[in-house]
Formats: sequence, C-alpha cells, structure tokens
Amino acid sequence: MPPIIRNNWQLIFLVLLLTGIILLSLSGYVNFAIRATVSPVIGAQQWLSTRFVAIYDFFTVPRDVYTLRQKNAELEDKISELQTNIIELQEQLKEANVLYALLDFARARPENQYIACSVIGRDPSPFYHYVIIDHGTDDGIRHGMPVVTQQGLVGRIDTVISNAARVQIINDASSSVNIYLQSSKTDAVLNGSITGDISIEMVNQETTISPGELVLTSGLGGNYPSDIVVGQVASIKKLETDLFQTAAVQPVVDFVNLKAVLVITNFKPVDITPLISTASP
Repeated sequence: MPPIIRNNWQLIFLVLLLTGIILLSLSGYVNFAIRATVSPVIGAQQWLSTRFVAIYDFFTVPRDVYTLRQKNAELEDKISELQTNIIELQEQLKEANVLYALLDFARARPENQYIACSVIGRDPSPFYHYVIIDHGTDDGIRHGMPVVTQQGLVGRIDTVISNAARVQIINDASSSVNIYLQSSKTDAVLNGSITGDISIEMVNQETTISPGELVLTSGLGGNYPSDIVVGQVASIKKLETDLFQTAAVQPVVDFVNLKAVLVITNFKPVDITPLISTASP
C-alpha cells in the first residue's frame, strides 16, 4: 500500500477515534471509565495515608502527651504559687488598711498617746472574753489602760507581763463600762455577759431610748476616757412592772475578727471605789 494511502487511513482512524471519544464523553461513559480506573488508586492512597498517620501517631503522640502533661504540671505549680502570693498580698493589704485606719484614729485624737499592738491569742474558754496582744510592760503597757480600734472601744488591759498583755473585752461577763446615750443624754452602765452580748442596765423608766441611738463612754468611774464610741442601741426591753428598763447594744467593734488594737498609754485609770459611800446594813 502506498504511503499516501496509509497516512490517509491513519488520519481517518484518528478522526474516528477522537469522534468516538467525544461521543462517549458526552454520553457519560468516559467519566464512568475514569472513575472506575482512578477510584482504586485513590482508595489505595487513602489507605496508605491512614496507615502512615496511625504509625506516625504511634511513635510521636506518647512523647507529645508526656510533654504536655509535664508543661501542664508546671503551669499548675505556677498557678498555685500565684494564688498563694495573691492571698498573702490580700492579707498584707488588709493589715495595711487596719494600720492606716488606726493611724487615722490616732491623728484624730492627738490628746492621747497610743501603742499599736497585734492580737496574738484569745482565751480558749467560751465563758471568758479576752484577747492577748504582743506588747507588755517593756513597752510601757500597764494594767487598766484602755484599748480601742478605729471603730471604737475594745476593753482594757487586765493582766500584763514583760512582752505581752491580756485585754478584757467589754462583752466579758465581769466587764462594766460607764456610758451615756447620745440622744437621750442619759448616763447608764454597760455590762457584758457569758454569751458575749452587751446591754445597758438600770435606765430610768421615764427615759426615752431609741433604737439606733449611739452609745459612748461617759468617763465616769475613772476607768475609761469619755466620748469613745461603744455601739448602738439594738433593742429595748421596757415593762411597766419593772423599776428600770434595759437595752441591748450592738458593739461597733467586731471582736471576733480583731487583728490589731491601740492601747491608750497616757490615760491613768482611777479606782474611786473607796470614795463611793455605801449604805449601812
């Protein structure tokens, strides 16, 4: 067969082949054939990829988990340390605020001299109400000296040694404070109790006492300076059959959370008991 005729037949064959492919493509058979051919290859690639990732994780993840756990433990230690620091700073801030308040109180009453003391102990008995402070006779603390905070009256020095002292709080059962009611201008006596409550006793029935009325030291009796805030009248008990009325008092000082106090060192208590005449039996 001559070359020209052979080339023509090859050209015709190629044209018919391309035409067939185009027709098959238009009819969707080519896509089906491609998918049938390529799908096994893609599936094999996915299978190989999954196995490779699994093998990689098998060798690398345990190491990463250990590293993450170690870092997590370090972070937890740092968080605990920071939380401890925060608590310590908060306590220091509270102490600083108390000291600033005590300083402001001392500045507001320049006629008195003070020693700032920390509360270092409490009487363990539920029937006595005392606190222990960290200053004593070496610092000029003496028996009977009044003890206050920036809020008001705490009590007085009951027992003292060289480097510490015991303070009898005004809510102790044996405590007695001469006070006056600010609004009614009435003198009375404030007594403590075993339960820690404080109350005003033996107020004349004609005296009008109002809830919320301010209670201050009167200075009578020689045990405390005058005009130190003690508390407010909380409730009143007045019966027509009684000779006197009584009133419960809410102290201004939180004795339970007492942390620091001021001792008034230039006040000298006076025992006037021998001067008070008593009726003969």
